[in-house]
Amino acid sequence: MHVLAVLIAAMLFGTTGTSQALGPAGTTPLSIGVTRMVIGGTGLALLAFLLAARHARRRPGRAPRPRLTAGAVSLMVLTGACLAVYQPLFFLGTERNGVAVGTVVALGSAPILAGLLEWALTRRMPSATWMGATALATLGVVLLGFGGEAGGTGGTDPVGLLGSIGAGASFAVIANAQRRLLDDGWDPFTVVGAMGASSAALSALALPFVDLAWLGQTPGIVMALWLGIATIAVAYVLFTWGLSGLTAATAATLTLGEPLTASILGIAVLGERLSLLAIGGLVVLAAGLALLAWGSRAPRDPAPYAVEA
Repeated sequence: MHVLAVLIAAMLFGTTGTSQALGPAGTTPLSIGVTRMVIGGTGLALLAFLLAARHARRRPGRAPRPRLTAGAVSLMVLTGACLAVYQPLFFLGTERNGVAVGTVVALGSAPILAGLLEWALTRRMPSATWMGATALATLGVVLLGFGGEAGGTGGTDPVGLLGSIGAGASFAVIANAQRRLLDDGWDPFTVVGAMGASSAALSALALPFVDLAWLGQTPGIVMALWLGIATIAVAYVLFTWGLSGLTAATAATLTLGEPLTASILGIAVLGERLSLLAIGGLVVLAAGLALLAWGSRAPRDPAPYAVEA
C-alpha cells in the first residue's frame, strides 16, 4: 500500500505541467508557484493535522509524541522552505523546456540526489534493487528528455535546465528530511502538515510582489485550485504516508511516475508527438518503476539513522 500511495501521488504531481499549459495567459513561474503553495500549503496543513489528530486517538497505547526539539522544528521548516522553492523552479523548467522535458529533468534528478544524500547522512548504501531500478528509470528519463517531440530538437535551455535540477534537489532534501522526522517517531501527517503550514507562510510573503491578475479568469481559478488542492494537499498526504514505509531513495524513484504521467498527458491532452527515442524512454522508465515496486515489498529498516559505535 505504501508503494501504491506514492505512485498515486506521483500521478497527481504529473498533472502539474499540463495544468500550467492549459491555464490562462499572463502567468509567470513565480506567480503560479506562490499561488499554488499558499492554497495547497494551507489545505495540506488543515487536512494533515486533522488526520494526525485522528491517528493519535486510534494509536495503540497512546505512545507519547516525540519532543519538539529545535532540530525537529528546523527540519519541519526546512521541508516547507524546500517545497516553496520547488514551485517556481519547477515551473521555470517547464516554461523554458516544455512540460515533458522540464518534468523529466526535475524528477529524473531527484532519485539520484535523494539516494546520494541519504547515503551521506546514514552511511547506508541503497539496495541493489534500488540501484538497478534507478538506473533503468534514469535511462528512461534521459531517452525521453533527448527524444523530445517528434521532429523537435528537445529542450536544452540552460536556465530551464538549472531550474529543473534545482527542483529535483529541493525534492531530494524534502524526502530525506521527512524520512529523518519519521524515524524520530513523528506521525507522518504531523510531518506533512508542518511542511504545508511553513511553506504556505513563506510563500504568502511573496504575494505582494507577483502579478495575480490571471486569477480574475475562470481558467485561472480552476488551475490554481487544482494545483493547490489535488497536486499539493492530497498528493503530499499520500506521499508522506507512503514514505513512512519506504526509504527516501525508493520513494523518490517511485515519483518518476510523474514524468511518465506528464508525458502521457502531453500526448493525449496537449497533442504532443513524441519521437521513437522518447517512446522508448517511456517503456524503459515504466520498467524501472515496475522493478522498484516489486523490490519494495520487503519491510524497511526501522532505524537507518542509528550511528554505529
